[in-house]
This record gives sequence, C-alpha cells and structure tokens, in this order.
Amino acid sequence: PAKAAAVVLCMDVGFGMSNSAPGEESPFEQAKKVMTMFVQRQVFAESKDEAAIILFGTDDTKNPLANEDQYQHITVQRHLMLPDFDLLEDMQNGIQPGSAQADIAIPLDSSVCLIDLFRGKKYEKRHVEVFTDLSSPFSEDQLDIIIANFKRTGISLQFFLPFTADGEAGSGDAVDGPHSSTDRSAFPPRKGLSEQQKGGLGMVRKLMFALEEEGGLDEIYTFRDCLEQLSMFKKIERRPMAWPCQLTIGSNLSVRIVAYKSVTEEKVKKSWMVVDAKTLKREDVQKETVYCLNDDDETEVQKDDIIQGFRYGSDIVPFSKVDEEQMKYKTEGKCFTVLGFSRSSQIPRHHYMGNQVLKVFAAKDDEAAAVALSALIRALKELDSVAIVRYAYDRRSHPQVGVAFPLIKEEYECLVYVQLPYMEDLRQYMFSSLQNNKKCTPSGECLSAVDSLIDSMNLVYECDGGETVEDLFKTSKFPNPQFQRLFQCLQHKAFHPDEPLPPIEEHLLKMLEAPQEVTERIQAPLEKIKTLFPLKDAGKKKDQKTAQDIFKDRYADRLLRKKKNSSKTDSSYRGTIIQRWYLGSLMTAVLKAHFNWGLSDTNILLVKFSNLK
Repeated sequence: PAKAAAVVLCMDVGFGMSNSAPGEESPFEQAKKVMTMFVQRQVFAESKDEAAIILFGTDDTKNPLANEDQYQHITVQRHLMLPDFDLLEDMQNGIQPGSAQADIAIPLDSSVCLIDLFRGKKYEKRHVEVFTDLSSPFSEDQLDIIIANFKRTGISLQFFLPFTADGEAGSGDAVDGPHSSTDRSAFPPRKGLSEQQKGGLGMVRKLMFALEEEGGLDEIYTFRDCLEQLSMFKKIERRPMAWPCQLTIGSNLSVRIVAYKSVTEEKVKKSWMVVDAKTLKREDVQKETVYCLNDDDETEVQKDDIIQGFRYGSDIVPFSKVDEEQMKYKTEGKCFTVLGFSRSSQIPRHHYMGNQVLKVFAAKDDEAAAVALSALIRALKELDSVAIVRYAYDRRSHPQVGVAFPLIKEEYECLVYVQLPYMEDLRQYMFSSLQNNKKCTPSGECLSAVDSLIDSMNLVYECDGGETVEDLFKTSKFPNPQFQRLFQCLQHKAFHPDEPLPPIEEHLLKMLEAPQEVTERIQAPLEKIKTLFPLKDAGKKKDQKTAQDIFKDRYADRLLRKKKNSSKTDSSYRGTIIQRWYLGSLMTAVLKAHFNWGLSDTNILLVKFSNLK
C-alpha cells in the first residue's frame, strides 16, 4: 500500500519478564497489555498499517532465519499483514511467558530482515518497537551492525520499558496538559535495577543516540506513558476528498477553487447486520416483506399497488414517486456563488449551523486563481467583512446559503464556509423581563458572587498580562465517549460472547469531568452562592382537584342507588334496552326532520314521541 506503514512489535517473553513483587503486575503482563491496546486501536481505526509480532525468549524456535546455532528462541508469531480480531485473539491466547532467554540484538536484526522480506510493498514508514525489561543479554559486538542496518533501511526504532531511560519508574508525563486521568496505581514503581538491566539500559541509550543523535532518548517510552496514550481507541483516519468548483462573483468573475471538509460530524459506521442466533451466519436469515390491507382477511397487496401518502390534517394526500421527482428543486449543478458581502458583525456566532465546515483554497497549479483568491481573502480581512454564498454540492443537492470568512495562517490562507439558517430554522422566544419583577432583582453582592463563580470556572489559564498560556480542557483532544464505549463492548463480546458487558472504563468517566484545578477553585464562590441564595422549603402545595375527582364519587353513588332500586327480571331489562334504543332512533329522526323537512313534520314526530313517553 502506498500510504501504509509497517510496524514490527518485538516482545521479550523470557523468564525475567515474569518476575514481579507480590501484588505487582509483571513486566510481561504490562507489555502484553500495551501491545494489545495498540492493536485494538489499529483494528477499530480501520488502519491500513500492517503489523507483525516477533517474540524472543520463547521455549521453541520458529522463524525463517533459524539454523543450528543462530536465531534461536525467536518466534515470528505473525507476519506483516493488516491487524484484525484473529490477531487480537492470538495475542490473548498465543503469547505466553517463556523459560529461555535470547539476545536482544537478535530480534532487532530479525525485524529488519522481516521487513526486507516484504520489500516489494511500498511502505510509507517502517517502525520496530521493542517491549522488554532489559533482563535479557545484549551483545555489544552486534551493535554496530544493527545501527548500520537501521540507517540503511530507514527504519525507526522505539523502546518500551517498565522504567525511564534514567532507570526510574515511568512518570507518565508524556501526555500534554494537566487533565490526565490514567490510574497511576496501574504500574507501581519497581525496585532498583539489576546489573544486567543497567548494562542493557546503557546499550539502549548508546544505540538510540547513534540513530537519533540528540533526540534519541525521546524514542524510549515507559509502559505507563504509552498506556495513557493508548487507553483511547484511535479515531478512523479519513483522506481529504477534494471538491473542485468555480467561485463566481457576478457574471464576469470566476475563480477555480477546491474545498475540503475541515470539521464534520463523525458517525458510527453502520456495519450491524442480522444473523442467526445459533449459527451466527447472515445467509441463514431470509427476509420477506409483505404488504397487507388493514381488514379482517389481511388481504395481501402487491408492492406496485402502493404509493406514499402525506397526512394533511385528517386527510391523506397521495404522493407518488413521480410527484416526488417533480417536486424536487432542480439545480444546474455544483456552485459556490457569492451573493453579496456583509460586515462580520452582522453574522452572529449562534447562527452558524450545518454539520460541516469547509476550507476553500485556490485550485492546484493555477497561479491566476491563487492570486485572485488571495486578493479576495485579504480584502475581506482588511474590511472586516464576509461573503454571503450560495452553495450546492451537486445537482441533486438542495442549495444552502452560508457565510465565507477569511482565514490567514502562516502556512496558508483560505476561505472558511459555514452554513447559515433560513427563516424557518430560526426560533424567536419572548420572555418577560426580570428587571420589572422586584422579587427577582439581584443585589450588587449577588451579582458580584455570580461573577466570581464564572471567573473561577474559566477553563483557560491566563498570565497577568492576559495572554493565553494553556487550555485546561482540550476538547479537541477528547475522543467521542460513544465510540470508545462501543468499541470496548464489541471487543469484549468478540472474545467473551456469553459474558455480560463490562462496566464503563474509569478513564472514560474521568475524561469529561471538570479539571481538578477548576474543581478546587470554585469551592469558595460556591459557598458564597449558597449563602446569598438559600434554598427554603416552600411547603407542600394543596392538591388541586379536577372535575373528574369532584364528580367521580357522585357518579359512583348514583350507579349504586340504581343497582339497589332495580328489581326487574332479565327479560324486562332487555325490554328496557330495546325501548331505549327505539327512543334513541326516534330522537334521531326528530333532529333530521328539524333540519331537513321543516317544522310541521317535526311537530308530528314530537307528538308521537310524547305519546310513547
């Protein structure tokens, strides 16, 4: 793949990796957890990167380079291919601690050879990641050969250890910002390093400095650091899709442009399907749709005899597919037409709508278009103005009215398009003024207390000069909790189909909590708010009685009295029913005569009705 990367995960499974103090997680379990989370991210992100797994320190030997005395205790668990659930399952069940040891230099050389086996594929990047606690030996005589091979092939190298490059326990400070939520107790600090580990750490430092020079130590991570970064499922990477069009101003000016989606709503990929509960096969479930009339016989109706209906009041207006096609708004095709210009102050921020933001650039390799668009962008910036634009994606799309405002960066300049509302999209609400209500008029002390509360909840840290220093709540860095929870549940069900779903992970719950600094800062203003705005018990309101409550008992008593006074037989009761039915029919005839026949006929029927009574 042209844009794919090759990643080789080398994991030390020797007997030293299984050693741990009582109550602590062994380096083997830590490394396995980190590798599993990395592969999980690749699977759910639908990444095109290919991954391979090499284990060193295994009891047996399984690799294409092995001979009688070389490349022993090395196992290629998985060759380079796209990560999938089979790989996750294999990692969970197939990676087990070994009882042997292998020189760390051997899997590094094996990784280079493994990637070379796939040199027919054009990988954009190639990485080797080593997970070890450095308790295995490291041959110094192989170091120069390894450095030369990595430089020759352009492969990057990273080490993941239970401790830092200084020999201390992982600090977990790799994630930017104070709003970090990883449980530090997951990887408790380890005791001092052994002589073998100290020697191995020196060799790693020497190797990384030779490959990366001054930035070599930046490629040495701790298990705690990478767990914090891998605890979130990776987002699905999208390639930018260009939308070429003509920006037109009036009838004479046209500029070739290309637009890209900058912000859009990401939705869960609809890959759900109905399968048989026993066989879990889709083809075992057959669907059949039948249309029937709502009558006693449920008469079947053919699909060709059915049309759509639109409910309009109590009537249903038939609307066929032909009518629907004729009703559609016909456009000539895609367009990005400037209708006019306006001051930016006339476009309030709360009028921005739609589910996407477009960035509009000049067409590639078109110098005239670049000059024209640049002039428009800079003129809008100088005049503090925006362009009102008619936008249609293609001839099948409904046209939109939006605003295009200038954006000038050091690296590029462009127009940013956002949709604006039509008249029906706006909601105007009228509320009574609080100023005219004396009971609701706040005092100066109350206003000051609320101002203090708002200031204390500021999520942007500012220095004394007012310059923004740090954002305490980086929402653009937070993954969607809905996606995270879905992927967590899918992964659990894939491996444990009969078990209930696990609880929501703690880091997901903590992710959307207020930063600790803000929580501590608002305590004093909140106490003042409680004092100035006390909550009082208004007492229980008197229950209001409805008409049904008032007349319910009277109606029940009247029915009870009728039941007690009634001593007629069943036959007389049926006669009473027939008589009431006859009187009802006669009364209906009287009303019809009144409206249709005239007053004289009505009088005759009324006389008959009075005789019957």
